[in-house]
Amino acid sequence: MTDGQTSRRALLSLADLRADDIVAMTDLAYRYGQAPREFAGRLSGVKVGLVFTAPSTRTRTSFWSAARTLGADVLPMGATDLQLSTGETWADTGAVLAEYLDVVVVRTNGPQHEMVDLATKVPATINALSYHEHPTQAVADLCAMRDHFGDTAHLHLAYLGEVNNTARSLALLAATLPHMRLDLYGPEGTGFAVDELAALNAIRGVGAVRQFDAVPAAPEPVDVVYTTRWQSMGAPRPEADWRSRFAPFAVTKALMKQFSGSTEAVFMHDLPAVRDQEVESDVLDGVGVTSLVANQARHKASAAAAALLWSTGESS
Repeated sequence: MTDGQTSRRALLSLADLRADDIVAMTDLAYRYGQAPREFAGRLSGVKVGLVFTAPSTRTRTSFWSAARTLGADVLPMGATDLQLSTGETWADTGAVLAEYLDVVVVRTNGPQHEMVDLATKVPATINALSYHEHPTQAVADLCAMRDHFGDTAHLHLAYLGEVNNTARSLALLAATLPHMRLDLYGPEGTGFAVDELAALNAIRGVGAVRQFDAVPAAPEPVDVVYTTRWQSMGAPRPEADWRSRFAPFAVTKALMKQFSGSTEAVFMHDLPAVRDQEVESDVLDGVGVTSLVANQARHKASAAAAALLWSTGESS
């Protein structure tokens, strides 16, 4: 294991990474997913704090599992376990955590700048989800797609629903990785702002990310149909008619056929799902269609391990 803090680095946003960084991290995650035991003990003696101020099933458990497999000591902390709940700033909290922990993994419903403030004190800060982005989910998704397709370079994805943290990470993948494309379909006013969409497409200088406010009868065929919860992070929507606005974007078997071309489109969801709302249960469970959902969930530990190794400088 590398000594000192010089090799430690934050993983806050895919926007901070180059295409080859994302590819290398995904390759590391994929290798971990194939043989976790081969990585046993790689982070022996490393102290990892899991600061989860928002609910989590898969992400919290997968980071704990990956850290323990890697040999790290893990301290889970919830919303009421830190003085953040009494008004202390993230930077002041980070100054204390830096004295005792090597890595801090953070999940919060709050803005991205909270993690940035923490990372000024704890160099190895990992974004396990913020209101803005979910980078490790994107790495897990790439691993699941690699399992199914082999080569992920030329994949075309369709995302249905509101642009949220998961959608933004998918968009950064498509905007950064060569030849990947993403089409977003959602109710008017729920997509990217014009300037953010332009900034995404400026990364490679091509229109890799497009958005539409309706699903046509014959959309351009894609390889993957992806959706997430319509009430992001479980937060209620304020509009009285929101269900009727989102209903045309529900993923059904019929919609999966609409998006399939010469080959069948596969289904993906980051979970948790509201069955028979944003997606039919049969689609989610892979009845009559191909669902990669279970593999996405399995690879969350792969992505967690890669993030921990990368942030501590132990990814080689």
